[in-house]
Amino acid sequence: MLPRLYAILDSENFPDTEALCLSASELIDGGVTLLQYRNKSGNAGQMLEEARELKRRLPNSVKLIMNDRADLCLAADFDGVHVGQDDLSPAGVRAVIGNSLWLGVSTHNPKELAEADKTAADYLAIGPVFPTLSKANPDPVIGLEGVRQARAMTRKPLVAIGGITRENCRSVIEAGADSVAVISDLIREPRKSAEEFFRILR
Repeated sequence: MLPRLYAILDSENFPDTEALCLSASELIDGGVTLLQYRNKSGNAGQMLEEARELKRRLPNSVKLIMNDRADLCLAADFDGVHVGQDDLSPAGVRAVIGNSLWLGVSTHNPKELAEADKTAADYLAIGPVFPTLSKANPDPVIGLEGVRQARAMTRKPLVAIGGITRENCRSVIEAGADSVAVISDLIREPRKSAEEFFRILR
């Protein structure tokens, strides 16, 4: 169900919508088939505008996931929503988006993973696997052992996130993740970076 590479576009890394969309197009040229749009600082209007622009420009074959906001997922006609521990509950999200759209849930330890596994989530994310700069106050690093532990606890597709690069991604898949979520290592030369990820993760 999940592609090996789960690309995340964080709006903080781009000066404007145009730059964000160009990066998205390059990632898709590099083989990316699933993109999460993440915006932790914008207002709802701004987020919806950017999300709609992504939807308009990208081929329908690409799955678009909205970070945090179930309402904006629907308004932008995205394919799913991804929520964290402090967002709307998975049950609450399902009530908004229905059963046909994808729902992903972030977890950071065995307790959170066990709880999320009981929900209607389509896939679970676990991390941070390695130290990460993408979050101001990251949760404790779980390492490859944490990925192995998570794999043993759930049959749902598992996305590993946090500090994953071309150098270490293979080890994360070998530890049991179905997919690796990447932000930072896709920013420079998005197409070339994505192609290299897919080559390593084949």
